[in-house]
Amino acid sequence: MIDDTDIRILRLLQDDARMSNAAIARDVGLAPSAVFQRIRKLETEGVIQGYHARLDPAAIEQGLLAFISVQTGEGARAGETAAMLGAIPEVVEVHRVVGDDCFLLKVRVRDTAALGALLDEKVQPLPPVASTRTTIVLKTSKHAEPAPRSAATGSDETASESRQRAS
Repeated sequence: MIDDTDIRILRLLQDDARMSNAAIARDVGLAPSAVFQRIRKLETEGVIQGYHARLDPAAIEQGLLAFISVQTGEGARAGETAAMLGAIPEVVEVHRVVGDDCFLLKVRVRDTAALGALLDEKVQPLPPVASTRTTIVLKTSKHAEPAPRSAATGSDETASESRQRAS
């Protein structure tokens, strides 16, 4: 079970995954060894799935972000189609969706010419793909991973923050 201390640790790690156990311990009021144990438990339980470096897409020539909606034809198998789409290097995320489309792809490419080539040479030729619709992102105003919520209140604030606000 995740408690409010775990949530505080998770938030700190989301802000800076390189933060030392000692620094986290000072912030949450525990010994560094206790923080270490809690982090290992969160990793073992799959709550923490990894640590990543956030890259500047433009610096690695992937400055154009687009979303591609994919409709599949009759008889297409979702799992097989998802695997085919996911095998394309430019595809960052593959989501199976409900609605007019079957899949929503998040892709990163250098420019519109690379996007056109991706669509013409890699996505549309796949046998299950019946049609696509593409949306190019002009600007991203917010990009964040889901923030952990308080175990006690179910909100973004910890129970102690909630109590402090109430007094």
